[in-house]
Amino acid sequence: MKIFRLGITSLIVLLVLASSSDARLPTCNPSGKIKAKKPPTGHCDIEDDDICCIKGKVYTTYKCSPPVSKKSTKAVLTLNSFEKGGDGYGPSKCDNKYHSDHTHVVALSTGWYNGGGRCLSNITINANNGISVKAMVVDECDSTMGCDEKHDYQPPCPNNLVIASQAVWRALHVPMNEWGELDITWSDE
Repeated sequence: MKIFRLGITSLIVLLVLASSSDARLPTCNPSGKIKAKKPPTGHCDIEDDDICCIKGKVYTTYKCSPPVSKKSTKAVLTLNSFEKGGDGYGPSKCDNKYHSDHTHVVALSTGWYNGGGRCLSNITINANNGISVKAMVVDECDSTMGCDEKHDYQPPCPNNLVIASQAVWRALHVPMNEWGELDITWSDE
């Protein structure tokens, strides 16, 4: 009976330790919701491949991103033009400049952007094909707001995006017909 009691006690201690260590892990929960209104005429043109807010749809917002791992953090790579007149609808937040589609630049979701803490720093992006590339963080993809004029009536960004220039996609040797979304990992340099 003594052995059985010791076994149960040990099990309880292990469960308590496991649950308390999980409680200390950083998490990223939604911070709010936005209910979209119909974009005004001339904004967010679906024919130009814009991702438009849909009237009445509720979008989740985040002030955080998933925790950053020292080795590699899972993310979704998407495509963006950082050139004047490109997808960004304005100069990059880090340096108030536009960047050529031929340079290795990225924007990060709000939490990873870290209030500008990663501005003009390089990150390493790793594709599933074994190829890696370094790219400079120049902008934020806002996960906290959207569906308004400032965001060209586009939804808030998901909280796990690395948005990259064409040069990054080329450097990763992703065939052009597969550009759009790609599961990747990234790390600080």
